[in-house]
Amino acid sequence: MLGSAGFDHGATNDSDAVLRPRRVKKMDPPEPGAEQEAPAAPVDVDVDAAVLLLGAGVTAATHPLLYVKLLIQLGHEPLPPTVGTTMFRRRVLYLPGFFSYVHHIVEVDGKRGLLRGLSPCLVSSAISTVVRSKVKQVEHLFKRDDLQTSLRKVVKETSHEMIIQCLSRVATHPLHVMSVRCMAQFVGREVKYSGMIRCITSIFKEEGVAGFYVGLMPHMLGELLFLWGCNLLSHLINTYAVDESFSQASAVRSYTKFVMGVAVSVLTYPFMLVADLMAVNNCGLAAGLPPRSPVFKSWLRCWNHLSLKGHLFRGSSLFFRRVPVTSLPSLHD
Repeated sequence: MLGSAGFDHGATNDSDAVLRPRRVKKMDPPEPGAEQEAPAAPVDVDVDAAVLLLGAGVTAATHPLLYVKLLIQLGHEPLPPTVGTTMFRRRVLYLPGFFSYVHHIVEVDGKRGLLRGLSPCLVSSAISTVVRSKVKQVEHLFKRDDLQTSLRKVVKETSHEMIIQCLSRVATHPLHVMSVRCMAQFVGREVKYSGMIRCITSIFKEEGVAGFYVGLMPHMLGELLFLWGCNLLSHLINTYAVDESFSQASAVRSYTKFVMGVAVSVLTYPFMLVADLMAVNNCGLAAGLPPRSPVFKSWLRCWNHLSLKGHLFRGSSLFFRRVPVTSLPSLHD
C-alpha cells in the first residue's frame, strides 16, 4: 500500500525493507521566447457527416410534399373536384388537397411511388451542403472586421451568399432536372427517365449538355431575388421600423427575416414554377407536350402563357385549393 502512495520498496542486504521516497523530476519552466506547440485543430468530419445525414433525412421526409406540388404545377388533376361551401355560404369546387393526392399516388404506384425521383434530390442535397461549407470556410479565412455601416455590411454578406447560391445552383441544377422529369413520368406513365444513369444518358444523347441546364435562368433569378429581397427588407425593417425603446425589440428582430422570407417567397414563386415547367417541356414526356402543355421556345414565353391563363401561382397552395364556380346556385336558392 505504501508503494501506491508514492514510495518504492528498495531491496537491501538487511532482512527489513527500507522505504525510500520516490524522486520526482521537476520540469523546467518554458523560456519566455520559446515557441509552444499549437493545439491540434478540431476535426470537422463528424460535424459534416451529421449535417449531410440531417439534410438527407429532411429531403426524404419532405419529398412527397415536393412530388405532389410538382404534379399540381404541371396541371395534372387526376381526381375530380368536390362541391363545397365557404364561410359566406358560397358554393365552390374544391380541388383535391395534399392528402388526397398522396392517397391517389399510393393507390397507383404503392408507397414506394412516393419516393419517385428521390435519388437525384439526395445527391443534390449532399452536393449543395458540401459546396456551401467549403465556400464558407474560405470566406472565414479572409474575413476581416472592417469598420463599415450596417447597410454596407448587409450588402457585403448578401453578395457572399449570392456567390454561394450561384455555385450551388450550377452544381445541382442537372440533378434537379433529372428529379423533376422522374416525377413527371407519373402523368403519362412513362419509364424513360427511370434511374439516374438512364436519366443522364437520355438527356445527354437527346439534348446535349444544355439539356441539364433547362430552366436554370428563371430558377437562379428567383433564388437571387428572394435572397436580396429578404435580407434588404429585414435590414430596413429592423433599422427603421423597430423602435429601440420597445421592450420586445430584440424578439421582433429575430422573427423579421422569417416573416420576410415567407412574404418574398410568394412574390418569387412564379420563377420557380416556370423553371420546373421548362425542365419538363418538350423532353418526350406527356406532361411537357401538347395537349397537356404547349412547347415553349424560351422561359419568357412560358411566363407569358401562364400569365394570360392566370396560372402563375399554380401549385403554390397544397391545401384548400378551390375553383369558384359562378354557375352553381347559392344555397339560399
